[in-house]
Amino acid sequence: MKTLQLSFIGVGAALLLSGWVWANDAAHEVADAVKWKPATLRVALADMPTGDISRGKELNTQLMCASCHGENGVAPTSNWPNVAGQKTDYTYKMLLDYQSGLRSEDERSKLMTVAVEPMSQQDMADVAAYYASLPAHEARVKVPVPADAERLVRKGDPTRLITPCASCHGVKGQGGKEAAPALAGQSEKAFIRTMTLYKNGERDNDVNKAMAQFAAKLTDEEIRQLAAYYQGL
Repeated sequence: MKTLQLSFIGVGAALLLSGWVWANDAAHEVADAVKWKPATLRVALADMPTGDISRGKELNTQLMCASCHGENGVAPTSNWPNVAGQKTDYTYKMLLDYQSGLRSEDERSKLMTVAVEPMSQQDMADVAAYYASLPAHEARVKVPVPADAERLVRKGDPTRLITPCASCHGVKGQGGKEAAPALAGQSEKAFIRTMTLYKNGERDNDVNKAMAQFAAKLTDEEIRQLAAYYQGL
């Protein structure tokens, strides 16, 4: 099984890297991708096709998604996020964002642009449904919850106008409305990477820059603590 997994990683990497030049060219062509507004996102999510879990599982292998995100939605390395248990609407939105060019902030996103280029909206809905059907990754070793992280999750910080993470992502990190992602069980490194991109203004596919504004007020240590908090759920 380990050999098969490594094979998927190798084949997937080869296919994605073969589109590297195309991705760089495409990044320029989609630089003017239309950003989301609350109303347009609601319409897009309302129009999302009904996902087929079984077909999504097949596509996870056929489209080489598993090479980075794992056969069961748990990434074999920290280079990629875990997608097991992720909310359907979030995964669907992310795939739309990669295809439109809203997600083009780093090398990983450019590789994803190549990967989603041939996908239809039905394909996206099927893959999203498959990931949502899987149990979220659970940390093998539970670590003590940093007090500052739990405070930010449950109460935020009114002195800095920071809203509680739970107001969008749920008390247990299960995700919320309008494509707010589940965070429970997410890779610590993937979480830190994401928040740092938001904080530095390099990722801007969030509606009304809500995440960018939130992340900009956090210290690097707070981001690290939040990452450890959610990975341990």
